Amino acid sequence: MHASPFTTTATEIALPGKVEPSGLEVRVRELPAPAEGQVVLRMDATGVSFAEQQMRRGKYYDQPPFPFVPGYDVVGTVTATGSPADAALVGRRFAAVTKVGGWASHLLLDAADLVPVPDEVDAVSAETVVVNGITAWQMLHRIAKVRGGATIVVLGANGGVGSTLVQLARHAGVKVIGTASARHHQLVRDLGAVPVDYRDPDMYRRIREIAPDGVDAVFDHVGGPGLKESWGLLRRGGTLVSYGTAATKDEEGNSQLPVLRSVAQLAAWNHLPNGKNAHFYNFWAGKRCLDSFRRRLREDLTQVLRLLADGALTPQIAAQFPLAEASAALTLAESRTVAGKVVLTP
Repeated sequence: MHASPFTTTATEIALPGKVEPSGLEVRVRELPAPAEGQVVLRMDATGVSFAEQQMRRGKYYDQPPFPFVPGYDVVGTVTATGSPADAALVGRRFAAVTKVGGWASHLLLDAADLVPVPDEVDAVSAETVVVNGITAWQMLHRIAKVRGGATIVVLGANGGVGSTLVQLARHAGVKVIGTASARHHQLVRDLGAVPVDYRDPDMYRRIREIAPDGVDAVFDHVGGPGLKESWGLLRRGGTLVSYGTAATKDEEGNSQLPVLRSVAQLAAWNHLPNGKNAHFYNFWAGKRCLDSFRRRLREDLTQVLRLLADGALTPQIAAQFPLAEASAALTLAESRTVAGKVVLTP
């Protein structure tokens, strides 16, 4: 092992099974020495995403079997490397998308998955835009290909992905209508969007009043019956991007069914002769071609981190908790009262 001959003790937060947030367990283990092409990353910040809220219920589309350590993404500092060629990485800060494993004081990662974090961006700020920033950037620019002058709808504009999406769209000269509960309307305005109350039974009519000719894109993480309403908001040539099934998060049964239902519905709409498009965004699509997947992820996250460093993006930090208080962090994230991202630090 390069740079550090002794082993690393990692403190991890594990999901032992389907438990309430209070059922998370703290574990300590020795990490094996990094192999060729691997590094030990000391966690400086990790986050709570919607994925972990689904995973504790056993509802995330392809989560590993229990027990496992959750944590979708991480920002940290390399403390050891497995190959002399990577020795220059030691002491430098990077972000990585892990899917699971991020809720730990130290992680073993492939060096190829690391994306450099600019020196002027602190770890907590960077953490808010790792998975959220890549998701928002790819949906906006790679899937919907929204151009300046367009009008879009962002459901949940106060959330981690939503608030990032609003800012990226505004930066690109796009008009945004953002749904959120009334308590978050000022935040939505501050981000540069027109707020609409998602609890209003006439929400879709309100959106049509603001954009009577229809919108160019709708970004919908809710899924369920509301997808049809989102599709109806589009003008000819518009794009619906569905990226979640939050509407069914409390339903019992097969976690894959709501996703498969959404995908089938979107596919059917794509065959209608109205020039509209529907896509289900899957963060991990294309991972079979690992090199190009990693290159795309690195390019997109680098752009987002650059915007953060330049002040074009403002990090939306809902709250910070030490890793040992992950239960409280998860409880807060699930309360649906917060704006932005709940972040865990060492």
